[in-house]
Amino acid sequence: MSKKIAFICVHNSCRSQIAEALGKHLAGDKFEFYSAGTETKPKINQDAVRIMKELYGIDMEQTQYSKTFDKIPTPDVVISMGCDVGCPYIGREFDDNWGLTDPTGQSDEVFKDIIGQIEERVLRLKEF
Repeated sequence: MSKKIAFICVHNSCRSQIAEALGKHLAGDKFEFYSAGTETKPKINQDAVRIMKELYGIDMEQTQYSKTFDKIPTPDVVISMGCDVGCPYIGREFDDNWGLTDPTGQSDEVFKDIIGQIEERVLRLKEF
């Protein structure tokens, strides 16, 4: 049984969704990946959706949606995407905090930089 890794941020609409998509794409053979938030948004950040399609051919809207932590299986590893908008409380400590800035409302270059950082960290997870 593979370990379940959950990426958590407040709204589950951008960084955590990108991490879930890249996790499944790059290391889905090794782990099960989920994302969640303490609040939800009606849809995934549209810039994130567009850029992920452009860079990886992944349509996050086809396989993912904004959900709260109680709607995913109990994870083995919980990673916070960053607390720049306030740290979400999920009833346990985070195993890691990636400390990534929220790119919402920023340029495509900022999004691509954050996506690149997420990709690097997901690939590092695969080494374990």
